[in-house]
Amino acid sequence: MGKDKKDSSSYDEKLVTVAIHTYDKAHILKSILESEGIPAVIHGIKLIDPVIPGNVRVRINESDLPRALQIIEDVDFSSGMESENQKKTKKEILIPVDFSDYSLVACEFGFRLARDMDCKVKLLHAFFTPFYPASVPFGDTFTLQTTDKDLFQDVRNRTEREMQNLVEKIENRIASGAIPQISYSTALVEGLPEEEIITYSKKIRPTAIVMGTRGKNAKELDLIGSVTAEVMEGCRTPVFAIPEGAKIRSISEMKTIVFLTNFQEREFKAFDIMMKFLKPYPVKVYLAHIAKKEDVWNEIKLSGVQKRFSDLYPHLQIEYKLIDQNEGLEVTLDKFAETNNVDMISLSSSRRNIFARIFNPGIARRMIFHSDTPLLVIKGM
Repeated sequence: MGKDKKDSSSYDEKLVTVAIHTYDKAHILKSILESEGIPAVIHGIKLIDPVIPGNVRVRINESDLPRALQIIEDVDFSSGMESENQKKTKKEILIPVDFSDYSLVACEFGFRLARDMDCKVKLLHAFFTPFYPASVPFGDTFTLQTTDKDLFQDVRNRTEREMQNLVEKIENRIASGAIPQISYSTALVEGLPEEEIITYSKKIRPTAIVMGTRGKNAKELDLIGSVTAEVMEGCRTPVFAIPEGAKIRSISEMKTIVFLTNFQEREFKAFDIMMKFLKPYPVKVYLAHIAKKEDVWNEIKLSGVQKRFSDLYPHLQIEYKLIDQNEGLEVTLDKFAETNNVDMISLSSSRRNIFARIFNPGIARRMIFHSDTPLLVIKGM
C-alpha cells in the first residue's frame, strides 16, 4: 500500500513552465528534453490546426527544473539551418525595432555604421501575440486559451502597418540628411524578441547588431533594456546598445573609447573585433581595469596589455587606467565615463548560465540601465 501511494504521488507532481515558444520550437525543445530523460508536455495549441502561429508553453515536473535549465542553456534552434555560404559574416547591420523612439535612435546609429562599414541594413521586428503573457512564473496555475486565427491576423496586420510607419519616418530622415541613404530591408517574425534576434544572428551572422535602450532613466524591469541584455548574453555577434540620451550617435564622431579588461585571453580577440569598427578613425582608447583596491600587479598587467596593443596598432593612442571601485561597479564606470568624456564603453563578455545571469548580472547588463554612454559588447570567442 505504501509503495502504491508513493507511485501515485509522483504523477501528481506540480508541472512548471520552463519555456514559451512558437509551435515548432516548442516541439524541438520537448524532443530535446525527453531525449535527456525529462518528460515534457506542451500546452496552449490547437491540435486540430496546430500550424497556426501561436505561443505555446513547454512544461515539466518541478523536480526536473534545475537539470532542464542547464540543457536549455545549450539549445541552439538555428542548428542545422546554416548553409556553407551563410557561415561567413554577412555584410549586414541588424537593427531590431519595436517602433518606439528608441528604434529611431538605433536606426540613426545603425544606418551610419552601415555606411561606414559598407553594409546593408536589416530592420527586424519580432512580435509576441498578446494572448499569452510574455513572462510566466514557473509555478503558474492559470489556463491558457487557444489562439484565434483571426485575432492573430489582426496582430500581424497591425504590426505590418507599424513597420510601414517606421519606414516612412526613416525615409523622411533620409530625405532630410539626418540618416544616410543605405540599402535596407524589413522582416517580421513571430516569437519572443530576444529569442528571434539571437536565432537570426546565428543563422545570418550579421556584422553587428544595433539596439536602442532607455539608458539612465530605465528601471530594472524595463522591457527594451531586458531584451537588449538577453541578446548580449546569447549571441556572438557584436552588439551596440545606444541609449536614448547618447550624445554621440556615430562611430566616426567618437574620440574616446574605454575598453574594459580583466586580463582574459578572449579580450585580445575582442579588441581586434572592436578595431574593425574603429580602425579608420583617430580615437583614443583607455585600457581600463576596475578594482576595489590598488594592486601593483594590476598596473603591471595593464602596462603589458597596452604594449601589446600599441605594437599591433601603432597609429592608436592608448592609455591604461586603474579605476578604483569605491561605489557600485556601474556607478564607478559611469562617473569615469562622464569625467573623461568617454563616447563608448567596449567590453568582452563570456556566456554565463542562467543562474549567474539572475543572481550576479554582468556589467554590460547593469550599464544598460544606468548609463547614457553607448556600449559595444563582444562575446568571447
